[in-house]
Amino acid sequence: MSDSIAILDFGSQTSQLIARRVREAQVYCELFPWDAPAETVLELHPKGIILSGSPASVYEPGAPFLPPYVLESGLPVLGICFGMQALTHTLGGRVAPAQQREYGPATVESLGENPLLPPGEYPVWMSHGDRIEQAPPGFVSLARSGNSPVAMIGDLNRRIFGVQFHPEVRHTPGGRELLRRFVVDVCGAQPDWTLESIIHAAVERIRQQVGGERVLVAVSGGVDSSVATALVNRAVPGQLTAVFVDHGLLRQGEREQVQAAFGRSLGEHLVVVNAIEDYMDALAGVTDPEQKRRIIGEKFIRIFEAEAKKAGSPRFLVQGTIYPDVVESSAPDRSKAQRIKTHHNVGGLPADMHFSLVEPLRYLFKDEVRAVGEALGLPHELVWRQPFPGPGLAVRCLGEITWERLEKLRAADYIFTSELSAAGLLNQSGGLAEGISQAFAVLLPVRSVGVMGDTRTYQEAVALRAVTTEDFMTADWARLPYDLLARTANRIVNEVAGVNRVVYDVTSKPPATIEWE
Repeated sequence: MSDSIAILDFGSQTSQLIARRVREAQVYCELFPWDAPAETVLELHPKGIILSGSPASVYEPGAPFLPPYVLESGLPVLGICFGMQALTHTLGGRVAPAQQREYGPATVESLGENPLLPPGEYPVWMSHGDRIEQAPPGFVSLARSGNSPVAMIGDLNRRIFGVQFHPEVRHTPGGRELLRRFVVDVCGAQPDWTLESIIHAAVERIRQQVGGERVLVAVSGGVDSSVATALVNRAVPGQLTAVFVDHGLLRQGEREQVQAAFGRSLGEHLVVVNAIEDYMDALAGVTDPEQKRRIIGEKFIRIFEAEAKKAGSPRFLVQGTIYPDVVESSAPDRSKAQRIKTHHNVGGLPADMHFSLVEPLRYLFKDEVRAVGEALGLPHELVWRQPFPGPGLAVRCLGEITWERLEKLRAADYIFTSELSAAGLLNQSGGLAEGISQAFAVLLPVRSVGVMGDTRTYQEAVALRAVTTEDFMTADWARLPYDLLARTANRIVNEVAGVNRVVYDVTSKPPATIEWE
């Protein structure tokens, strides 16, 4: 069994990003709620424990607290932001509200003998309203910033450390190395969590769960469902039927692309279901995004139940659920974080569904999924295709969903991606070039006055969204060339009937999400 690290989640939105960084160091880790039973966490036999951040303050009534077993275990501990404050509060130090809160970039200076951060100054990302006024007995200050005189603490004898900044986010360039030093150098974990071991573990889990039974696989043509399908096919070849549902919420030409790609590899085991009318009827008049997702999730399962009867009523349904889906839906068994939105393939599933879910990618990030896909030999065009949300264009068609509005959105989105391709920002397989991670159009339920020729118009607006990101947990808006944006806007208002205004989204994540709903 691989060496491992346990991560306790106190409710931070980047808790699973900590897990991703640890795995980048090729060390296996698992994420647990902060109040998980001690035996559940220690059953992992971790080599060390990492404490996440939290929106709470340690001195507030009812705030999360450091479980006693963490210190009693004698294992190395690293507290991040709130995790550092929880260590300080528990061990006799002093935590207080900061006179000047720190949110955003800062610079820390490493002090003294610091096994995690060599001497020097480092750019970091801060996100806290409290600070350490006094380190606990036995601890020394290992770093400071302009607003945090104690930005990092350590008890070198007990191998307990705390950092006020967030090493897990990309805005802390040296954060990966800091976490690697902790898990490998301090904890002594062997870096043997590799692509081969990930695939082997996933295949074994599928075989143990499924046995000799038949399986339904939901495919969308996206990287997640494609890799999940490939893993199931490797684990239980000949036992799966892949089902593609055309719900009418697809991008232009998508159904034909999926049929061509999977038809070659799955042949008669690929079933295409035309459910456009069912979805349009179910979504008619619905404007609330959470209700949309719940409807789509329920229809998704009901269709698969019907297909299951045709396929001999298999008990298992495979889905391409990945880490960001789980963290944003705040699955209760993995996170205490505040719910951001319901994902149709996580929180939107009906309670009375008749399937047992098989989710081989549930705790992998997008880049890990792509690496697994390449290792499995999947076609490049599938592995590097743009991410597309499970609810499809429903989360990009704000307001009421009608076929007319979907057609507007499809046309605008196609123009945008066509212009990106012409500018060399899309590679030949349709994936985004380096530097841009995702790009799409959004149709807004907003009408504005315009003029075309001598005629007054009162039509809808389209928003364009393009982001750069490494992990889809945080993202920044892409600085696209002005000429490209101008051409795109000009084409959309001239070629898409019913649209007279185009805007560009310049919001990062956080505070926004990548999708609009």
